[in-house]
Amino acid sequence: MTASEILALPAGNPFGRAWETPFGLPPFAAIEPEHIREAFPAALETHRAEIEAIKAERAAPDFANTIEALERAARGLSRLGGVFYNLTGADTNETLQAIEREMSPVMSRHWSAVMMDEALFRRVDAVFEQRGRLGLDAEQMRLLERTHRGFVRSGAKLSGEAKARLAAINERLAALGTSFGQNLLKDEASYALIIEDEAELEGLPPFVVAAMARAAADRGQAGKHAVTLARSVIEPFLTFSTRRELREQAFAAWSKRGENGGETDNRAIVAEMVSLRAEKAKLLGFATFAHFKLDDSMAKTPQNVRDLLELVWKPARARAGQEAAELSALARAEGENGPIRPSDWRFYAEKVRQKTYALDEAVLKPYLQLDRIIHAAFDVAGRLFGLAFESRPELSGYHPDVHIWEVREAETGRHIGLFLGDYFARASKRSGAWMSAYRGQRRLDGEVRPIIVNVCNFAKPAEGKPALLSIDDARTLFHEFGHALHGLLSDVTYGSLAGTSVSRDFVELPSQLYEHWFLTREVMRTYCRHAETGEPIPDALIEKIRKAQTFNQGFATVEYTSSALVDLAFHSLEAPAEIDPLAFEAKELARIGMPAEITMRHRTPHFSHVFSGDGYSAGYYSYLWSEVMDADAFNAFIEAGDVFAAEVAGRLKRYIYSAGDTRDPAEAYTLFRGRLPTPDALLEKRGLAG
Repeated sequence: MTASEILALPAGNPFGRAWETPFGLPPFAAIEPEHIREAFPAALETHRAEIEAIKAERAAPDFANTIEALERAARGLSRLGGVFYNLTGADTNETLQAIEREMSPVMSRHWSAVMMDEALFRRVDAVFEQRGRLGLDAEQMRLLERTHRGFVRSGAKLSGEAKARLAAINERLAALGTSFGQNLLKDEASYALIIEDEAELEGLPPFVVAAMARAAADRGQAGKHAVTLARSVIEPFLTFSTRRELREQAFAAWSKRGENGGETDNRAIVAEMVSLRAEKAKLLGFATFAHFKLDDSMAKTPQNVRDLLELVWKPARARAGQEAAELSALARAEGENGPIRPSDWRFYAEKVRQKTYALDEAVLKPYLQLDRIIHAAFDVAGRLFGLAFESRPELSGYHPDVHIWEVREAETGRHIGLFLGDYFARASKRSGAWMSAYRGQRRLDGEVRPIIVNVCNFAKPAEGKPALLSIDDARTLFHEFGHALHGLLSDVTYGSLAGTSVSRDFVELPSQLYEHWFLTREVMRTYCRHAETGEPIPDALIEKIRKAQTFNQGFATVEYTSSALVDLAFHSLEAPAEIDPLAFEAKELARIGMPAEITMRHRTPHFSHVFSGDGYSAGYYSYLWSEVMDADAFNAFIEAGDVFAAEVAGRLKRYIYSAGDTRDPAEAYTLFRGRLPTPDALLEKRGLAG
């Protein structure tokens, strides 16, 4: 830990001293919300002093005294933010949420002041202008280019009034994004469909009933059952419940998150954010916000994104129409004559899946024990990248559910980092699944190893029972662990280029690629063992899973791609006046011919990827863009005749997982694969080819 990470605070505040914990793990038990509130002003003041020192440097601007100096700045702020922002997502409370609301505009103002500082940018620009004469290595050149581009995209070249307006827009967007996310969490945490009549559990397998009982008990309704809006509860309920009216009721609550009126309604927030983002893009010289965001991505232009989405949309919609007809025929055969509704789809799709593939989720789930799937992910990392994982139960996380492992290089024992796993749903955690870092990797001024966390929302089992996953849950675990490996394996000098600090439409490649290994026979036969008998999953069941991979892909592709197209449409508006977000959403869905039987995976008022922050705005397409690469990338192992081929894995580690943002993504992929991919492997993977 460097001295710059220790803030000028009373000794009783953990952010005012070095952490003597093993591996520099945050001392979670000692950190109170008031410590965080007290630390922010000190962290900001320290960073301002660091910036002033760079500007006051008398020597001519060079790489060391300007670019590397900026890399060293804000370490105290980063240490504080690493704890705070992870807690607000994974284990928040009213006090933390109040600090988040208070600090979001303050942080925006602070970073606007830094990135628009004329004197600071003059130094950065001076170094950039002489870059060809500085003798920089490839990583240093990349850092210089990314740093300069970051200043320009933040408004450093704007004039006075335009700078002030951009700073005001950024501040307002930060506040709105915070409100959007907190509103969504309140809607999700406050809803529960309480079921008291045992007859209303008809059709639900024991694992769903147990999850609902646990959810009810967590809400003070012991002895009853609750449908919550955690995906790990509501999706299996919609899949198995025979009570159509209850499915409709639960689905309506799930679909209408963020649009229920009152203080948690997100519609006005969306309208204002779309308008402000369009204005921001114009200030920075771009036609639309989509043009602004995509200019710094692999895709480059909205048209390139639209071309890919529509290439996939047409066959997906046709396949979804065939699937809907099949579901309707089954429903009619069972005496249900009305049209298939979105709340019906999962229920009848499961029946068709069982009929077509003899693949019953209730039969499959006992083979997918959480602990064993975690260790499957670890084993794959060991076989591909030479990593070993040791449980460290003596280390304390931020919540009792958090488990911590030390990650080492298996051959040498060298410490690689810490991995935290936080897998169960709870009211203090936002929905979804994600990877984040408490501390990133860097080598500048000494080796600093990462502390990485995976957060999921799986249903917590009854006491003494194993946690069981669905196939989608298991793939989610592998997906997020792929992100974790991107952070853990990072091997760069400069922290701002480390790990997942890559373009948004490249960052999903390591995660989506990693999913492929879960479905290999080698992994499933070893780690998918029955929770009661201990027997390995039968080969026949593995084959059924393999054959069923393209089942329901019309539905899955339509619900995802429609969300991406709506995101792109919102952010392709040139000068939106007052808009009604739901009317705009409906208009775009009508334009593309959205099937009535399917809804968007993320309807606008709860589309947190896009509106609870800036991360995936005009960028939700990136999962599909990365899927073009991941489908092609896994084929490299297939072509080698071994899904653990050492030579292919070595290239993958060197050019993708450990390289961070030290290269242009297209160059990095080409170095790994020998060429850029085409969409063919993607269409084949989803069963949409031909």
